[in-house]
Amino acid sequence: MSIFNVFSLLGGLALFLFGMDIMGKALEKQAGGDLERILSKMTDTPLKGFGLGLLVTAIIQSSSATTVMVVGFVNSGIMKLHQAIGIIMGANVGTTVTAWLLSMSAIDGSSMLVQLLKPSNFSPLLAFIGIILYMFTKSERKKGVGTILIGFAVLMSGMETMSAAVEPLKDAQWFTSIFIKFQNPILGVLAGAILTGIIQSSSASVGILQALSATGAITFGSAIPIIMGQNIGTCITAMISSIGTNKNARRASFVHLYFNIIGVIIFLTGFYTLNAFLHFDFITEAVSSVNIAIVHTTFNLTTTLILLPFNTVLEKLAYLTLPEDPQQEEEQFSLLDVRLMEVPAVAVDRAFITAGDMAEIVRMNLLQAMSLTHGWDEALAQKVARAETMIDQHEDMLGTYLVQLSQHELTREDNHVVNTLLHAISDFERIGDYADNIAETARTIREKGVAFSDAALDELGVLEGAVQDIVGRTIDCFEKKDLYLAGKVEPLEEVIDGLVREIKLRHIARLQSGQCTIEYGFVLDDLLTSYERIADHCSNIAVAMIEVERNSFDTHAYLNELKDGNEKFSQRYEKYRARYLFAETKEEGTNE
Repeated sequence: MSIFNVFSLLGGLALFLFGMDIMGKALEKQAGGDLERILSKMTDTPLKGFGLGLLVTAIIQSSSATTVMVVGFVNSGIMKLHQAIGIIMGANVGTTVTAWLLSMSAIDGSSMLVQLLKPSNFSPLLAFIGIILYMFTKSERKKGVGTILIGFAVLMSGMETMSAAVEPLKDAQWFTSIFIKFQNPILGVLAGAILTGIIQSSSASVGILQALSATGAITFGSAIPIIMGQNIGTCITAMISSIGTNKNARRASFVHLYFNIIGVIIFLTGFYTLNAFLHFDFITEAVSSVNIAIVHTTFNLTTTLILLPFNTVLEKLAYLTLPEDPQQEEEQFSLLDVRLMEVPAVAVDRAFITAGDMAEIVRMNLLQAMSLTHGWDEALAQKVARAETMIDQHEDMLGTYLVQLSQHELTREDNHVVNTLLHAISDFERIGDYADNIAETARTIREKGVAFSDAALDELGVLEGAVQDIVGRTIDCFEKKDLYLAGKVEPLEEVIDGLVREIKLRHIARLQSGQCTIEYGFVLDDLLTSYERIADHCSNIAVAMIEVERNSFDTHAYLNELKDGNEKFSQRYEKYRARYLFAETKEEGTNE
């Protein structure tokens, strides 16, 4: 084997790993938020969890990515530990699909059909189709499909290059002697685990073994322990990802490790015990890439069939490894787990759900703050203050998370969601601030004994109803991502502006006639400012949703376009204006 063969081997390895990486990421991206919706379903039975894990891993071609997601879900409280176990087992079986794809290169035959099934023959065509989709189409989904095809073609090209580069090794005695040593089960398992731990992908390490099998120097006796070790080595990714998580998430990574270690012990013990009595002839035969795929699949299926009924035992083992501390407070879950960024679409969905939680806190806090202006309650006021702190924490947490998330490669839809969230969370936080201001104004009303007349209560009641309406509509359109509902917010904001102006005019008239007190004037101004600003921030959120979708960020131009001769806007404005009218004052001259 010359130095140029070594260069070819390294180049082939680089192409193989790069192709696997870009294909896997493109598959994850195309799957999008469906991954989370599939994985976070209530896996109330181990068998259902196994099916979900197998399906997702077969789609994204990475058991490591599936397991890391599971660790993130458990850490976020989205999934319980017992639900995660079946998914982890399914992921181990799902990852064997890659080995079967790679084994297609070993297909032999002279017929046209057989030749077409060989990756070396059809992958160049896939690469050509892929580059056309990637370069000459505007659809993001088609570009994604093109990336998957290119990634697969690059992967297979690397596989072919590696196989060709190592072919001279079939006559090298030193190379054969290395794999003879790996017939020792302990050495073989260690070699497979170390290789997989380094590249953090059992699919890739199995693929490398399949490429080396082209030399004919690797026998079943040496391949089987190496494949067992590769299944253990893949656990390193989940173990690393669990660092810094809560105990349940770390237990999930230990379940993955124990599943593979116990499986390897059972499989190797059973295999070598049978060999001692039956003396398998094939153990000294050269292994092919198809044989490797068969062994890989057989191991994972056998281990799953044996351990799936004992999933509670694996859970207990994880709890024995990381026992509960009765004196320790219950661990808090972090919904925005950075590990979920391994699959950006999942992280985007988590961020959106968290922003929805923030919006609901804002909605409830505003209603409670408004109620304080009609009747003071110290306990409720403290609750409003605590909720305001929670809203601020949500904004800080979401802002940091979204900035990190925006640095990942996102689909057009996910990018729109991130941009909308970045605009919206600051406006929700400001609405929360004004709810806190309203509560402080209510405290002033109580401390200074400010009295409201029936006319004043009527005016503020109408305005409060309109403000509650616009906040409700804004949060609903935000949570539903409904641009039609978002279009109804701005006309209502205009009505609220008109109500505020009219209340101010009425107040000035009463002030001039001596029917209003200075104390009420100060309180009224504070309330009107808060209500008007709340409506403004609702408008900001709705406009941001629409503008992000249009890829336009000229808010003033949009608002001018919306209000200038827009019949639909005018109709909505008149509808809301008719709904929020002041009742006629029954007794003129009543002191406020």
